Amino acid sequence: MTLFDQLGTEQPNPRTIDLDRLDTLAILERINAEDQLVADAVRLALPDLARAVEIAYERWQRGGRVVLFGAGTSGRLGMLDAAELGPTFGVSPDRYVARMAGGAQAFLKAVEGAEDDSAAGALAAADLQPVDVAFGIAASGRTPWVIGALKEARERGAATLGLACVQKPLLAEHADVVIVVDTGPEAITGSTRLKAGTAQKLVLNSFSSTLMIRLGKVFSNLMVDVHATNEKLRRRAVRLVEDGAAVDSATAQRALARANNEVKTAIALLRLGCSAEEARARLDASNGRLREVLLQT
Repeated sequence: MTLFDQLGTEQPNPRTIDLDRLDTLAILERINAEDQLVADAVRLALPDLARAVEIAYERWQRGGRVVLFGAGTSGRLGMLDAAELGPTFGVSPDRYVARMAGGAQAFLKAVEGAEDDSAAGALAAADLQPVDVAFGIAASGRTPWVIGALKEARERGAATLGLACVQKPLLAEHADVVIVVDTGPEAITGSTRLKAGTAQKLVLNSFSSTLMIRLGKVFSNLMVDVHATNEKLRRRAVRLVEDGAAVDSATAQRALARANNEVKTAIALLRLGCSAEEARARLDASNGRLREVLLQT
């Protein structure tokens, strides 16, 4: 038996051995019962996740990037996380980046064998600088492409983080902080797009969201750096200003017009009773932290 065969995610699940004998609702209930185990497993990893966020926060403050590396489901989840930070938090796409084994085309169609190429993983990390953070994601904790990327990133002085869904993952040897979410056997043996994928999504959501909160891109629980690039987001921007400044919809819309649709600036100019230019200048002086600006008055 190989090391891979011994991974927790590869073991048969005694709670689901009769899946193919169940009716539709019973199958769904059994899968759901397994899913309910995931959040508790993530909770156990929160101290390490907090350490990872703090490392990323420190590097980001120095101008560094966060670069995610993954293959298969792990890579797709990384790409999803990175893609959503632009409209949600106004993050430049060159600051929070995702790279996937097999290239971007592997997001839609599997590139067979790409995850086994450690040299290609190293090449994917060849541009990292000491100020950057490399975040390797691998349910098995042993994907060669991801480990190759982490090794190269570490050699270049970058901080290295790892996320795995098995105990004692191999990538721990190459990560300054490793986040282990032990999800155990899958409902369908070895199908890590299920519980392991859910765990990775939860961790990545929490990692990026907490980093953005620490960077001042959230005021109270409002996403005040949102980019209103479509009708839904434009309407959300109005509601954010309504809530953040305690004004009605019409007042919020007028403030957004004055603020060039910048939610944070619109809230500041309303709360401070100043021009958009002054509100923007105060925000710039406080590194975009709206609460700091409001406390200065």
